Amino acid sequence: MREQQLLGVVGGTFDPIHNGHLRMALEVANRLGLDEVRFIPSARPPHRGEPDATDRQRLEMVALAIEGEPRFILDDREYRREGESYMVDTLESLRQELGSEASLLLIIGSDAFLGLTGWHRWQQLLALAHIVVVLRPGSELMFEKGAKPRDLELQKLYDMHHSTDLNDLKRSCGVIHSLETTALEISATEIRQMIAAGESPQFLLPETVLNYIDERNLYR
Repeated sequence: MREQQLLGVVGGTFDPIHNGHLRMALEVANRLGLDEVRFIPSARPPHRGEPDATDRQRLEMVALAIEGEPRFILDDREYRREGESYMVDTLESLRQELGSEASLLLIIGSDAFLGLTGWHRWQQLLALAHIVVVLRPGSELMFEKGAKPRDLELQKLYDMHHSTDLNDLKRSCGVIHSLETTALEISATEIRQMIAAGESPQFLLPETVLNYIDERNLYR
């Protein structure tokens, strides 16, 4: 392994984790040469209600889902920390643990990025990590190519920090990079609704996770 680590971070409630999460993480890891990807379930998500599955169940589902891919790591630090689960606090914790030289890449979808200025202490995120914005094939961020921005603060952040040079990601933090990945239109909410309606979500999530859900009668 190189002296400098390239580390991806994928957060979410993972209620449940599904193939859209996994495929996105795999493609980003392969294309950017990441050493590992940390899956960090949100213990107390600030922008939604209490998850349907328990904390332990969501952790166990993530552990089952990432088996077989050695670069994928389950990280439970948000469960070990009191208070609401803010990503900026998680990145601060990772930075303290890994040191100033490691390259941290926060991997988020384009919809999440367009709402970034609503995040807790969002101005500090790029001082801790890069942001990799995952786009659907053929799509673009709304404010690119002269489109009128709906968020001037986000436009300014993007203009200052966006880079298409992969070498910039070898720095420890500070870059916004956009990347197209395979579009898998899978929603955890829709999976829960399917199960509640007695329908099977087979092939939308790993079989091990589906078996876990069935054995524990989750989402019914």
